[in-house]
Amino acid sequence: MSSPSEHFECRWQGSRLLLTAYLACQALALMALWLSALPWWLTIVVLLIGIAHARWAIPRRILLTHPEAITGLRRDPQGWRLFSRAHGWQPVRLLPDSIALPRLVVLRFVREGRRISQSQCIPKDALGVDQHRRLRLRLKFSRRRWAPIASR
Repeated sequence: MSSPSEHFECRWQGSRLLLTAYLACQALALMALWLSALPWWLTIVVLLIGIAHARWAIPRRILLTHPEAITGLRRDPQGWRLFSRAHGWQPVRLLPDSIALPRLVVLRFVREGRRISQSQCIPKDALGVDQHRRLRLRLKFSRRRWAPIASR
């Protein structure tokens, strides 16, 4: 990037493309379940697990309507931060297996004080075209993008 600025911020919204892909996968799973030779009680258990996953994932990871949904990324001199309405800006460490493709960004991160990594998909329809391009460039070329979380 030509700008030496350490400051960057973007916010995204829920994605209809991601919702369509998720629901298509759920429909395929339902079809596979229907065609399987599982006992009826196991079919119902698997179906309930799929419904529970959809109830959890759609508001938190796809439509971003839940207060804990991650809707923003910021880079400042203290490091990377993610935004959710429930917790505000939280420090995170981005992981090297984050992906920045023209139609999709997959952020992989670890929150401060935790060991388990998390992911957030940001498809092209969740951000404006220019913002999505800037996010991809920042993730690809930012110095210290994998640096540990700075202490306060």
